[in-house]
Amino acid sequence: MQASTYAVKVNTLCVDFSKRGGLTARFGQPKRRSLMPIRFGNCLDSIAMRAERARGSIGSVVRSNAISRSFKIRASAEGDREDVVPLKLERKSSGNVLPYVGVACLGAILFGYHLGVVNGALEYLAKDLGIVENTVLQGWVVSTLLAGATVGSFTGGTLADQFGRTKTFMLDAIPLAIGAFLCATAKTVEVMIVGRLLAGIGIGISSAIVPLYISEISPTEIRGTLGSVNQLFICIGILAALVAGLPLAGNPLWWRTMFGIALVPSILLALGMAFSPESPRWLYQQGKFAQAEMSIQRLFGKERVTEIMNDLKASAQGASEPEAGWFDLFSSRYFKVVSVGAALFLFQQLAGINAVVYYSTSVFRSAGVTSDVAASALVGASNVFGTTVASSLMDRQGRKSLLLISFSGMAASMLLLSLSFTWKVLAPYSGMLAVVGTVLYVLSFSLGAGPVPALLLPEIFASRIRAKAVALSLGMHWISNFVIGLYFLSVVTKFGISTVYLGFASVCALAVLYIAGNVVETKGRSLEEIERTLSPAV
Repeated sequence: MQASTYAVKVNTLCVDFSKRGGLTARFGQPKRRSLMPIRFGNCLDSIAMRAERARGSIGSVVRSNAISRSFKIRASAEGDREDVVPLKLERKSSGNVLPYVGVACLGAILFGYHLGVVNGALEYLAKDLGIVENTVLQGWVVSTLLAGATVGSFTGGTLADQFGRTKTFMLDAIPLAIGAFLCATAKTVEVMIVGRLLAGIGIGISSAIVPLYISEISPTEIRGTLGSVNQLFICIGILAALVAGLPLAGNPLWWRTMFGIALVPSILLALGMAFSPESPRWLYQQGKFAQAEMSIQRLFGKERVTEIMNDLKASAQGASEPEAGWFDLFSSRYFKVVSVGAALFLFQQLAGINAVVYYSTSVFRSAGVTSDVAASALVGASNVFGTTVASSLMDRQGRKSLLLISFSGMAASMLLLSLSFTWKVLAPYSGMLAVVGTVLYVLSFSLGAGPVPALLLPEIFASRIRAKAVALSLGMHWISNFVIGLYFLSVVTKFGISTVYLGFASVCALAVLYIAGNVVETKGRSLEEIERTLSPAV
């Protein structure tokens, strides 16, 4: 999908409805037309027919977008299921959410940029800093970012709960900017490592609060699309780092400018968040009801203030329960959803995405592609393309189905990669099959396993544990990422790349089984509704 088409699609979803009427069914409010709870298929058909007749009779004055959906939800730790039919007639936002999502996505761009910038710059900065012969120090320059990100991901949840989402973004800009500055001006490897550590802390915090903030300010009907934009901008940040490295061949000192470029979005992030509305859900949880109403009005329009405030009140979390501690995440009430979040990120990393990226250059060279830039660009472009497609499908196809499709495609691609290295009958085509398998794997990853976990986790976590639970899950992501990066080459040397890829295929198959049995569908449902179902108050 072209970028312009994608932008038009998102803008269309946010058109102004401030002058339109609408049939609404709100909790605790008078309604023009009430709907009784229905659980049977023939009754659902009846509702759909009534909605169609109502739309025809009212004509252009009211455009209702009422949709009856049945969801099978795991309602208890014992695995009981119940059918839930959302009765709320959804109405598109008349506020202006997109600018604030765009500001938050500066954090996602920096996430991808800092991950990718060292790949092209490492050879040149090693010469400039005198560490060409010291591969250990080069490894520290690379891996310190991941260590910092692990610390930052755990810190982000506490900061977001303590100071709010927007203030945490502004605080996050400090290590991001200082880290970029130190890396760009480093005269010694020690300064470079400190700069990478600070940048890592910054992107770790960003990885926790960007999806959290976007999920809490997005309208229900397009939350999936906007949430998946986070992953899209991470991919764009990685591509931007690759493009920024193009002048290196003619200017060996350009690596300093590459790191310095990251200063610009860091400053813009701080400035943008100074003018962005705070999360209404966080404000309500803090008892700041008047500020929550003002934030809702800026984000969704004044005609939805009462509706959303009633939703927040119905969730009964902010007003009646204290802020959750870290140990609350492991209580019987929350452990199941927290374990799902951690498992999704573990499967994401153990399925081999970083290993494939690390080894893609060798795979492409075996097929006759000798340019590292061409190999990296093809993988990066596949990731961006797949994530763009996923964004357009997120609110139509659903999160769970995309995860199942994604991990199934990854399992098949890994099996193809493994066989291309071992089957003699495929030997004449091994290079081509390796390239095809790698591209198909990255495409499959970007359709679901990449964007969905960061979107799904803030949706399934209750408001009082959301920030800490997201931080815990992302901590698992960074730890597993670090371990894979540290031991991958050693495992390949011992067992061979074919066996390792076969292991990744097995992990992907296990992920399909786990997701089918434990992950719930959240598309089209408000965060409060999901919370009342999965984490009911005790």
